[in-house]
Amino acid sequence: MISQKPDRIKALVFDFDGLILETEGPIYQSWLELYQSYNLDIAMEKWVLNIGTAEETFDPLAELEALSGQSVSPTRLENRWQREMELVMTQSTLPGVRDYLEDARQLGLKIALASSSSCNWVESHLERLRLIGYFDCIQASDDVPITKPDPALYLTAVQRLEAQPFEAIAFEDSVNGILSAKQAGLYCVVVPNEMTRRLDTSLADIRLNSLADLPLSELIAHIELLPARQ
Repeated sequence: MISQKPDRIKALVFDFDGLILETEGPIYQSWLELYQSYNLDIAMEKWVLNIGTAEETFDPLAELEALSGQSVSPTRLENRWQREMELVMTQSTLPGVRDYLEDARQLGLKIALASSSSCNWVESHLERLRLIGYFDCIQASDDVPITKPDPALYLTAVQRLEAQPFEAIAFEDSVNGILSAKQAGLYCVVVPNEMTRRLDTSLADIRLNSLADLPLSELIAHIELLPARQ
């Protein structure tokens, strides 16, 4: 049962890929299948550097061409993209997400999305999932000069919500996302997925296996017991 508006928390800011919709596994799988067609594998320690950011610390195409000694044809790249989309379109909203968005509305909280993906990518999927109406603002890679782990996405999101960073909770699944949220001054809840579960997410304030594990009101109560920030 939703009771009363929280004392200190005024806003929630959600990541998208891997937090609302499981896209990270499909993206990896499509690239892995392309690598395997050359009898190669992807070094996971390199791949995870890209999760949660658009800055492409690791370039999978350049790596594939270097390892294979061949140029990858446009047809193969298009097939990889089609395979990614095929896998992504089988995914539905991750557990607990819709309940958190609905409960946030009932608690009178403002809601934003901060994603290193493009606006078109995020908004098209939110429309398909019928979630876009929950968000007061959407900040994506188009809106900032540099994406996560830089704090710009979270700083602009809370500014647009007319909240202070210490009045907001970020929901993330990746190390790059956690770094972005914490540098911006938000509390951070991490919900790792299969791609990020083994990474060091200890900088987050709370770790959940799923948003379905803990009702939003209880989560906020835990956050509000943490030291207040300014």
